Amino acid sequence: MSGNEEVDQPGRLSATVRTVDGVRVVTLRGEIDHTAREVLGQALVPEGTAPAPRVVADLTGVSFMDSSGINVFITAHRRIGESGGRLRLAGAGEAVRRVLALVGVDTVIPCHPTLEQALLDA
Repeated sequence: MSGNEEVDQPGRLSATVRTVDGVRVVTLRGEIDHTAREVLGQALVPEGTAPAPRVVADLTGVSFMDSSGINVFITAHRRIGESGGRLRLAGAGEAVRRVLALVGVDTVIPCHPTLEQALLDA
């Protein structure tokens, strides 16, 4: 993929997708809740395509996430893993980190404080 690809849900969640050194980087901004499931899922693993082998979700711009986001990340993690790939999460703020830790996602999907650290692990 060349350039940036954007997936938006006006007023709620936006996702910008780009490739950095062969890694699909999904930069998310806004809130991840039940209304954003499709936008998030399409950005991580577009329907009808094979999952990218390495994906990093940059959560720096995410202000809120509920269990809907957790479900999408777990599903994406499984789909990417089935083809031998890896999903990493990066830059989650305190509120989002708390949700990830509360349900144990941080023990299943590696979470990194910065995008740069996640890219090194991707």
